[in-house]
Parts: sequence; structure tokens; C-alpha cells
Amino acid sequence: MEEKEAINKIKQVVNKIVNSFWFILIIGIIILLKTIFFYNNTITANEEIENKLIIGTAFFITVLMCLISVLPNRARIITAIVVNLLISILLCSDELYYSYSNNVLSLAQVTNLQYGEEIISTIPSLFKLKDILYFLDIIILVVLMVLKKIELIKKERKTKLQILGKMLIGVLGIIIFIYIGNDYVQKSKDKSYNKDLQIKDSTIFGYHIYDIESTLNIKNNAKYSNYDDMIKDYEKLKNDYDARYNQIESYYDGILEGKNIIILQLESIQEFVVNKKINGKEITPNLNKFLRENIEFSNMHMQSYSSTADSEHSTITSIYPMENGMSFSKYFANKYDDLFKMFNNAGYNTSYMHGNYPYFWNRGNVYGRLNLNELNLKEQFDDVSEEISGYLSDELLYRQAVQKLKTYENPFISYIVAASSHTPFNLEGLQDRSKIAINIGEFKDTFFGNYLEAANYADYAFGVFVDELKREGLYDDTAILVFGDHNGVNMYDDKLIEFLKKTNPNLTDVDLKLNYTRVLCGFKIPGLKNLKIEKPVNKLDIKPTLTYLAGIEDGFSLGTNMFGRKDFVCLNNERIISSRYYYDEKWYDIYTGEEVNMENIDEDTKEMLDRYYYDMKLELDISNSISINNLLKDEV
Repeated sequence: MEEKEAINKIKQVVNKIVNSFWFILIIGIIILLKTIFFYNNTITANEEIENKLIIGTAFFITVLMCLISVLPNRARIITAIVVNLLISILLCSDELYYSYSNNVLSLAQVTNLQYGEEIISTIPSLFKLKDILYFLDIIILVVLMVLKKIELIKKERKTKLQILGKMLIGVLGIIIFIYIGNDYVQKSKDKSYNKDLQIKDSTIFGYHIYDIESTLNIKNNAKYSNYDDMIKDYEKLKNDYDARYNQIESYYDGILEGKNIIILQLESIQEFVVNKKINGKEITPNLNKFLRENIEFSNMHMQSYSSTADSEHSTITSIYPMENGMSFSKYFANKYDDLFKMFNNAGYNTSYMHGNYPYFWNRGNVYGRLNLNELNLKEQFDDVSEEISGYLSDELLYRQAVQKLKTYENPFISYIVAASSHTPFNLEGLQDRSKIAINIGEFKDTFFGNYLEAANYADYAFGVFVDELKREGLYDDTAILVFGDHNGVNMYDDKLIEFLKKTNPNLTDVDLKLNYTRVLCGFKIPGLKNLKIEKPVNKLDIKPTLTYLAGIEDGFSLGTNMFGRKDFVCLNNERIISSRYYYDEKWYDIYTGEEVNMENIDEDTKEMLDRYYYDMKLELDISNSISINNLLKDEV
């Protein structure tokens, strides 16, 4: 009896709280805690969360809860629960996507929904038990309501004075909400290329407000609305680069003229697997041999925290990609001075090969508009007997690609995109697992372990490709540029860090960030052997490099020659990588991992870093304006 009375008393107290203004306060505190939990798992994962970010978030939530508090009792409770649920879904989705790409979601990605399978397939490996905390309170509330432990009481009618007071609070809340929303938009606009910094300056909620506004008014965010204004700054930038960086030994000029060229893009192959062993066996023995015998670019960086399509876009056009995948999905009809146009005009047979269907990442439309003699997607390959995660297996792709290459008129340039080492890296569909030649031991049944096995299979298939080219007499006199498209493993994956520390016990946060963007890159140029180039390069540099080596005049390119002296590259989210320094909101010394004290460095170094930042902003402004306003449509 006493136990029943105690339970009834608890029920009464709970119902009293739920049907009072205390409930709104509790919901607000819960949302604040969830948001701090989100920050600690994403943008501040490896640093201390700043007080201004917590205060800004608390202020935003307080205003939101004040708006909800003016509603009638039942509506107030239901609205508070719904808002809590929606924010929880938003934060959890942002965190999962951040784990996938080190980026939060954007409204602009609505154009990529048809490719959601690529992300959805990885959710089981991204979702962690701790993520249930976003929904635990909601689950408890729903259970209590279903069991009728909580009742929503209809309160007595308010007096006219009380109603007027609530209306005034509501109006004031809306005004404050609009004011802080606009303030957050302005803060985000100043950091429009760096989402992490937008969030830190304006909270995750301010970021999303700005994101909605900027996506709906995207043309207003482009610095250049016409070609003439843009081209003036572009020519000034390129002339400056030519004067500072592009002195190249004349030996390279036209060295590939008339020779066949293969561009091979490998899925998710990062640089850290190069020349590494696991339990006594090389992870990528065939690629290691290729790099030793030819030219190794040990500091090639992806151009964005993004997709395979973005790597292709930058390689072909030598400009930066837009928001993840948008260059292919939304701006596919744009005109560019693309790689295939340059080589087609020079008399090359041009082709593209990929083992997926035309609709995936809109490749059918993208490549159907380019100057290609041959477009080979999944439907153009006769043998599709082995698929890995829905893609033609690398081995089948390569064997059939070589048979196609040997029928092409010389000289040819062919862009081949492999996909078997795609997330979630479980190699589903691989018929002979003995082709995985490594024992991952302690990493078995982990995401990172799966990645190592996928990289090892990709290497096996690359070896098949080389053997097939040699067998058909296509290897010796053909130039082959091979590179990874983007990262495969999250920046702060525990197993990755454990693996990296085995060869670098003094691993710094800067090392991890550079490791995340650095991808494998090797270049076989007939007549050149055993070279290692350590200066930073990225995908934008491929087009101007290939045209230079082939003796072809390059058109519009934001990249520079990989054999030139330019010593920094940029990503489309305002990261800068130079030979010595790294920029991510602040400047860091790559050698030590320490933040650069801008007051203590010499004037020449300070001027150099300022110049890097200025050039980065100019490159991104030019690139985004070209994509958004199709500025090259009448010029190329």
C-alpha cells in the first residue's frame, strides 16, 4: 500500500512538472546538453569548447523556449517535445554526416538525395551507442505517455491581461529571434567557406539559419556576377603565380607529346597505407613498387572533404567543387575548359570508364556533355559477373578496360575510376577472399580493419591492371597517373590513430588533419624514374600538368603545374597546406604541430602566410562564382 502511494506521489509530481513552466526549462537544458554533446563529438573533438559558443547556444535555446512558453498548456508541451525531437534528429544527423565527411549537413545537399544510398550504407558503421543519448529523454517521455503516467492538463482560461502579456512576450521573442538570427547569418557569411568556424562563431543553429538563407539566395553569395570582372582577378592571380612559382626545367616541356595517357583514380586510398606493413606484409605491395619505380608525389591532397565526384570534377576542370557532389548533381550543365576538350582538340582519343550506372552521381549527364570519344559506364561492359558493393569489381573493370584501350587510336587519354575500396569497405560480393593477402589481426571486425583489407584488394587489382597492360604491350610507352580520390577513414578514428602511432609516436593533431586529406599519388612518365616530390599538390594541378607535359596549351585552370615551385595548396573549406605551415582557422607549424605565434614570426614569413590566405580566398571566390553563375559558358 505504501509503495503504491509512493508511486502515485511520484506520478503527481511528474505531472505537475510537465504541466508547468518548469517543463520548458528542463527541455531547454536538455537541448543545451545535447548540443554541447554534439560540439564535443565534432568541431571541438580535439580541443576545449569555448565559453562564447556555449553562451551563444544557451541564448538561442532560451529565446526559442520563451517563444514556446506563450502557447497554451497542451500545445506548449507537445511543441516542446516536437522541437526537442527535431533538434535531436538534426544534431544526430549532423554528427553522423560529420563522421562520414568531417562536414555538417547543408540544405544544398537536397540535390544529392538520389545518391543517399552511398551514405546510408555506411550508417551502421558510423552510429555509435552513445548517439542514443540524443533520443533517450524523448523515448522515456513517449513511454510514460503511452503508459498514461503523464497526462496533459487543460489549464483554466487566462485573463485578458495574461493573454496580452503572453502576446507581448511572443512578439518580443520573435523580434529577438530574428535579430540574433540575422547576427548569426552575418557572422557565418564572413566565414562562408569554413563550416567549423561558422559553427564556432554562430552556433550550430546559427550555421543552419545561414545555410538556409545562403542556399535559397546562392547567386547573391557569388563574388563575381560576370566574366569580365572575374577574369581580371584571375589573370592577375595567374600572372603572380607564374612569376613566383612556375619556373620548370625545360626537359619536362612536351615530354608526353604523342604518348598515351591513363588517369587512374582509386577509391578512398590514402597516403598513409604506402610502404606500411601489417603483421609482416605490405598493405599495398603493387602500388609501392609502382611508386618506387616511377614518380611519387608524397604530398597530394584531396580538394575537399567530400565525394568521388568532387575529385573527378577538380581533376577535369581544375576548379574547386561546390558543396559535396553539387558540381555533378546541380551544375552538371556548366561549361568549363575541361581536360577532355584540351586533349580532344589536340587530336587525342578521349575516354572515361567507371563500373557504375549513368545515373549514379549524374555521370551520364556530366560526361555526356564533354568532348569524349568513348564513355564506358556499367552498361558498356560485357562481363558484370562480379560486383563489389554494387560496383563492377576493380579486377573486372581493369581487365575489360585494357581490352578497350588496345582498340583505341593512338594517342589516347583515358580516365578510369575504380570503386571496390568504397565505404563501408566490407568488399561485399568479392568471390575469392584469398585475393586479400594481409592478416589484419587486432583490427579484425573493425571499420579500420575493413579499410585495410579493401585497400589491399584495390592494390591486388592494380597489380592485375599493370600486368594486363604489359601483356598487351601498352605499359612501357604509356604515362600513368594514379591517385586516391579522398579519405577513407575518419580523422580521429581510434584504430587509425593506434596504427599511425606505431610509426610516429609523437603524432600531433596537425599530423592527423594532414593525414586525413593526403591521398596516394604516383606518376609513370616514360624515361623518368625513381623520383620523389614532397611539395604539396592537389587535384586542381592535374589538368595544367598533363597539358604542359603533352605540349598542349592549357585553358582556364586554377591549379598549377605539379613540377613547378608553388609550395601551397588549398581545400574548398579554407584549409591551406604549405610545405611548412598548415592553416585551419589559425596557422600551425607542420614540423611541431604548434600554433604559430603571429606576433613573434619574422615579417617575411608573416607576409608569406598572409599571401597564402589572400590567394586562397581569391581562388575560392573565382571558383564558386564560375560554378554558380556559369561564367565560362560563352568563353570556352
